[in-house]
Amino acid sequence: MIATIASATILGARGHPVTVEVHVGQGIPTFTMLGLPDESCREARDRVRAAVTSSGIEWPNKKIVVNLAPPQFRKVGSGLDVAVAVGCLVAFDVIPPDAVEGLAFAGELGLNGAIRRVPGIAPMVGVRPDLTWVVPADAVNEASAAGTGTVRGVDHLTQLVAALTRADDWPDVERSALVDEADEPVHDLADVKGQAEARLALELAAAGGHHLLFIGAPGAGKTMLARRLPGLLPDLDAETALQATMVHSAAGVTLPPSGLLRRPPFRAPHHTSSVGALVGGGSHQFRPGEISLAHGGVLFLDEMGQFQPKALDGLREAIETGQVMVGRVEQTRVAMPARFQLVGATNPCPCGAGARVECQCDERVRTRYLSRLSGPFLDRFDLRVAVRRPEVGHMLDGERGESTSSVAERVARARELAIERSGRLNADLDDVLLHEYAPLTDAAEQLLRSELERGRLSARGYHRVRRVARTLADLAGVGNEPIHDEQVAAALMMRTAIGPNALGVAA
Repeated sequence: MIATIASATILGARGHPVTVEVHVGQGIPTFTMLGLPDESCREARDRVRAAVTSSGIEWPNKKIVVNLAPPQFRKVGSGLDVAVAVGCLVAFDVIPPDAVEGLAFAGELGLNGAIRRVPGIAPMVGVRPDLTWVVPADAVNEASAAGTGTVRGVDHLTQLVAALTRADDWPDVERSALVDEADEPVHDLADVKGQAEARLALELAAAGGHHLLFIGAPGAGKTMLARRLPGLLPDLDAETALQATMVHSAAGVTLPPSGLLRRPPFRAPHHTSSVGALVGGGSHQFRPGEISLAHGGVLFLDEMGQFQPKALDGLREAIETGQVMVGRVEQTRVAMPARFQLVGATNPCPCGAGARVECQCDERVRTRYLSRLSGPFLDRFDLRVAVRRPEVGHMLDGERGESTSSVAERVARARELAIERSGRLNADLDDVLLHEYAPLTDAAEQLLRSELERGRLSARGYHRVRRVARTLADLAGVGNEPIHDEQVAAALMMRTAIGPNALGVAA
């Protein structure tokens, strides 16, 4: 007898539909799996057999062939276990064929018949949203966030067989209480004392979607500032929220109780991270990297000068296109979303000298340290701001700064103004749109011309200064008036040179 069961597998951050075909016939008792399963998927043969017998169901001594269609891409992981088990039970005449019509199955089987959660439930359900999905009980919220059909949750194979054979009703699964992520505590900008220029840069980055680089000595507050950027950003729109949820689900990252990621994520990988850890991929199984996990939110690279140069340059494609293409020999090329705001933090030199400390590094050491940050990579930052250690008076006796909620209101108004004007944030304006929506006064144009002629700006830097100036005007409520030289001058001040001289350190 032949049975056909609907399911899905994960490729990168997306689900791909899989049809599980099971044939049971006469012959030497064997259990064969076809359709390019990887080793963990092929091990389903033993898990399924043990789970079925542990549930009190007899396993026939017949030839069993399972085909995972289509065979063009590799099936990975244990998420097909339940579908294979149901297919076998239909072929064994334990479950009637009409009981599985319109259903799809995902989950891993324990040897005792328990149905366990696997990474990627949301992308699996998302690729076939119209079907009724049967998933592990603790993954119901995650599955419901990705699909439009009914979601059933089961804990054990015996429950599933009883429901499909109509011996019992589908179990009632208590869903987790929905939590409003907007009410969760955030790092408050009011905790930052002083640092007026850095605070303005953070507000500009949030309002215009600009990439931001903090340059300063250890203890100056770079990390503290960066962690407060997500609190200034609005909730994710519906499409981005679903994409981010899919990526986190595929990577096995814990999702909110509601199952849907609605707040911008914040990712801060360690500086020892490899290219694969940042960009994504894998030798036999594609996994989302940190840049995809930061989709819709913030990617923070602390101690950026310590990252591998290849790892940093690997971010350039994602910064420009909002996605990353990962491919391996004999495997399908996979596109993963990676639209994020990049925030970097680096010391001016290896010793991390501050404005009141003489640099201990020689020229060779400084050159080697700064060579890790290539010119094309640094040019991707719209904002490069020097962060100095706060004065003692500000740190001990200074008043609390403006709160995150107050600044977020200005940021929201500026973002709305930009989107109403051009349909996008200012950081995404190309050359044509800059001429249309960010015109310059004669004085502002002359100032930028002077910087270009002196070699202080590249062509890319020229456009980035104009985008920042446009955001400055939006925050000031100027509207659609031409950008003045004061705003251009302020934007130029936020492109600090890299090196000890950025903080006035004696080399």
